[in-house]
Amino acid sequence: MLVVGALAAAPVAVGTAASAHTGDVKKGSADAAVLRTSLDVSRLDGLAPLPLRTALNEVHAPATAEKKALDIRLDAVEGGKPVSVLRADVATARAEVTHHAAKATTHLVHARVHVPGVPLLALVEVEEVTSTAVCKAHEKPFATSAIPGPVTVLGKRIPLTIRADRTVEAPGVGTVHLALSRTETTSRSAAATALQLHVSIDPLKLGVAQVEGTVTLAEAHCTSAAVAASPAAEPSVAAGPVGTDAHPQSAGEHTETHLAETGSTTLTPYLAGAAAVFVLAGGGSLMLARARSNKRQ
Repeated sequence: MLVVGALAAAPVAVGTAASAHTGDVKKGSADAAVLRTSLDVSRLDGLAPLPLRTALNEVHAPATAEKKALDIRLDAVEGGKPVSVLRADVATARAEVTHHAAKATTHLVHARVHVPGVPLLALVEVEEVTSTAVCKAHEKPFATSAIPGPVTVLGKRIPLTIRADRTVEAPGVGTVHLALSRTETTSRSAAATALQLHVSIDPLKLGVAQVEGTVTLAEAHCTSAAVAASPAAEPSVAAGPVGTDAHPQSAGEHTETHLAETGSTTLTPYLAGAAAVFVLAGGGSLMLARARSNKRQ
C-alpha cells in the first residue's frame, strides 16, 4: 500500500509595536532685571548693618516693566530721607516665552546709580547698556551684552576699548571692582549682564560708615523648552493562521502559501494519483504475463 502525506507549516509571526511617540513640549523660562542690589550698609552708630536687597523692573515671563526710578529709605541713614538708588531716561525689562522660544532683554539709557552715604557722587553712570538672552527649542542658546556709550565709576571714566575686569579707587570714598559685559551659555540656558560692581565704600558721613556688596545692571536670563519623550511600547507577539504568511502585504503583492520542508508543492496530490495509476497498471500487466506463462507450460 502506498501512503503519501504532507505536513503543513504553521508559522508564528513576532510583531513589534514601533509606536514610539514624543511627549508634551514644556515651555522654557525667561527673566530680566534693570537693577539688582545686594548691599550691607553699616551705620556710624555701631548698630547692626542694614541690608539693602532690592531690584528695579525685575520681571518673569510673560511681563514687561518700564519704571525709570528707584528710591529706598533706611533708618538713621541720610537723615531718614529717601535715598535715590537709580534714575534713568529709559529703563526697560522684558521677558517672553512661547512653545518655541524664551527671550529676555533689558535696556538702560542715561542711568545713574547711587549708594547710601554718597548722594552727590554717582557710583556708576552709563550712557546706554543692553543685555539679551535667547533660548530657542532645538537650537543653541545665545546671550549678548552691549555697552556702546561711556561708563563712569566714582567720577572716573572707564575706557571700553578693552572689555576686561578692572578696579577703580576714589580717595576718601572707596573702591569698586568692575566687570563688563558678562555672558554665559549652556546647552539649554543663556545669561547676560551688562555691568556688575563689587562695592566697598567708606563715606563716614550722613550716618553711613561703610557700604559693601554688589550692584548689577541690565541682566537677562532664559532657559529653553524641554521635550519629554514617552517610553516606546513593549513588543507584542501575534500568532498567524495555520498555512499562511504572517508578514504584512502591500496592495497588488502576490501571496504564497509555504508548505513544510518535505519537497512537496501544490501539485503533490496530482502526482500521487498518477503514481497510483501507474502502480496499478504495472501490477495488472505483471499478473497477465504470469497467466500466459502458465498456459504455455
